[in-house]
Amino acid sequence: MPKNVSITEPLYPKRVQNLSRALADLKLDSVLITHLHNIRYLCGFTGSNGLLLSARGRRTFYTDGRYTEQAREEVRGAKVVIAKGSLTREAAKQIAAAKITRLGYEADRLSVTAFEGLRKALPKSVKLVPTVGVVDQIRMVKDDHELALIKEAVILGAELLTPAIETIRPGIRESEVAAEIEYAARRWGAEGMSFDTIVAAGVRSALPHGRASNALIPKRGFVILDLGVILHGYCSDMTRTVHVGSVSRRSKEIYQAVLEAQEAATAVVAPGVTTGEVDHAARSVLKKAKLDRYFIHSTGHGVGLEIHEQPRIARDQQEVLKPGMVITIEPGVYLPGEGGVRIEDMVVVTERGHQVLTPATKELLEL
Repeated sequence: MPKNVSITEPLYPKRVQNLSRALADLKLDSVLITHLHNIRYLCGFTGSNGLLLSARGRRTFYTDGRYTEQAREEVRGAKVVIAKGSLTREAAKQIAAAKITRLGYEADRLSVTAFEGLRKALPKSVKLVPTVGVVDQIRMVKDDHELALIKEAVILGAELLTPAIETIRPGIRESEVAAEIEYAARRWGAEGMSFDTIVAAGVRSALPHGRASNALIPKRGFVILDLGVILHGYCSDMTRTVHVGSVSRRSKEIYQAVLEAQEAATAVVAPGVTTGEVDHAARSVLKKAKLDRYFIHSTGHGVGLEIHEQPRIARDQQEVLKPGMVITIEPGVYLPGEGGVRIEDMVVVTERGHQVLTPATKELLEL
């Protein structure tokens, strides 16, 4: 069980400065943030209902009466307004009073219904300007505070491999293995799981997202374990594949090919490398092994406050890696009716290259 990390104050002023610069590039000085993870990133609020208005250098956070005390304790760098009715209408009053004429909004995060409600609440003099991924782009590069929390989450996630291995045996349901993993996660301090735990055994290991079912662990075959925890708000993500019973020569070859692909992709991670190049490195290894057509998903993704963030590690992606980005490297091979293998680590881009964060062994374990 990992030790608790020392929690320091996030650098909210720096994050807000980055937002202001991004908005200036869009010729905007005001934006309404509606996505809760982006709100948390910019001001610290962790509740389920809130809006953050950043207008001309000042920020106002809106929530309802349920979160009066929580908002006062958590929110940094923003005035807290407890709305008696609609948060949108409350924010619209301030936008009108400030005579804002161009307001950015998170077009990729706002439902049509919510957009229409916002449009109707605002004066007709306010032009709504769609923005896409403004805060997400900033969040791609993690600061030292975030990296410390992510590393703790990764360590806790990796520790869960032990109860999983201790539980796996023929005749046990996949769901029982998942239950032991999730119970240990909670006992050891996790706030929750990053996603529904994947335990896919035997022929079901050929399903890339084979969430734990009532299927029984077979006497022989691969078992994919894909799991992650949320700790201090940040996610971890790890996949290991183990084998029940004796391993055939073919199965060893498949596992080794996936391992080499995973290590090849990891090896090229460095500042200035594109995410498409990382993906290509993994696929090239599997192509030599004549298994590339069974690799049917992207090589990885960013991880942070959300389990799936930018950048995307996939074919032809041109996002350039920068120090502070945290990504997964997770190639896999899935043979219908036979089984599959996936190996996944979390990796941080450093000034000179990369650091693998996931400490769990990648040796093929025979159970």
